[in-house]
Amino acid sequence: MPEPFKNLINAALVRACGNHLHRHWHDFDRRGFEARALAGLDALEMKARAMQIADALEASLPDDFDRAAGIIEAALAPPARSDELDFKTTDAGLAGWIGWPLGEFIARRGQAEPQRALRALRELTQRFTSEFAVRPFLVHHFALTLAHFVRWQHDPSPHVRRWVSEGSRPRLPWGLQIRSLIEDPSPTLPLLRSLQDDPSPYVRRSVANHLNDIAKDHPGVVADWLEQHLPGADAGRKALLRHASRTLVKRGDRRVLKAWGLGSRFRGEARLAASPGRVAVGDALTLVATLVSSARSPQALAVDYVVHHVKANGGSSPKVFKGWSLTLAPGETRRLEKSHSLRPITTRRYYPGVHRIELQVNGSVVAEAAFTLRA
Repeated sequence: MPEPFKNLINAALVRACGNHLHRHWHDFDRRGFEARALAGLDALEMKARAMQIADALEASLPDDFDRAAGIIEAALAPPARSDELDFKTTDAGLAGWIGWPLGEFIARRGQAEPQRALRALRELTQRFTSEFAVRPFLVHHFALTLAHFVRWQHDPSPHVRRWVSEGSRPRLPWGLQIRSLIEDPSPTLPLLRSLQDDPSPYVRRSVANHLNDIAKDHPGVVADWLEQHLPGADAGRKALLRHASRTLVKRGDRRVLKAWGLGSRFRGEARLAASPGRVAVGDALTLVATLVSSARSPQALAVDYVVHHVKANGGSSPKVFKGWSLTLAPGETRRLEKSHSLRPITTRRYYPGVHRIELQVNGSVVAEAAFTLRA
């Protein structure tokens, strides 16, 4: 059985943190820190572990925030020089998952000294990531934080440049939502424009995810972006923009589909079959789509499918799944097959009943099928 993800934050990591902090501040109460951080740690989930260690840091580091931040910075491992993500705490210093509670400490205690805190987070993000810890500064010190991001968009470290994009995402998963940027994403658009052609794929993928966040609330902004930045784009930018378009392609947004050459409605016949007709949670469903072209010219097609999951109240909730991208020749018949898993996941609960499935081509529903999920 795989090791639980939460065990990445463990007793050995706490002790290593205490050792490194004590090396750089001899008055650090290492035993007291460890006692607070380790109390009942094994019974806690991952976030709770990080928060408990942050509590122990607050109780153990100096009240003077500048001094506390300096101790943390001195205890860090050398900064990462490439896109490599395998950060680990070693004899050289702190890095990796201990960065979560360290960032939480800076986010809590640094609100009164935001400039000093942001400098500390810039150092930390080169050893882990400061994308979560910077969120409270965007809420409480927006102009100041954005001004620092404007300067750091050209930082030599790809981890800092990626942080500029990732830390300012409106809807960062697991992170505090930035309501002002959900309502108006325009302040970060110049940053994304600068970073979309970054030499690091790590940075560019963050820009794509940031644009996809914006697409959920302001589809027109991303449609405008595609119309402006897709023509003449090189392979790297095209890959970024395709990833940024994924939500709007699934939604069948006409402007976005047109930008990708997918704006025309499918010409031909379509069939969809789901088997077996009755399945249980944990099983897999086989979907077979058949497309028959009646066109006289090739058709560029984005083929997705929509599962209408039954809810507890008997209603349904649609979820779009990525299917296939293809070019269908004139008069061609194409058979497409995919296995759809019904294994339980943390973000979805399955309920028994008849689930409809729609086949969607270039944003329009062209065929339907159904299956019954058993209790």
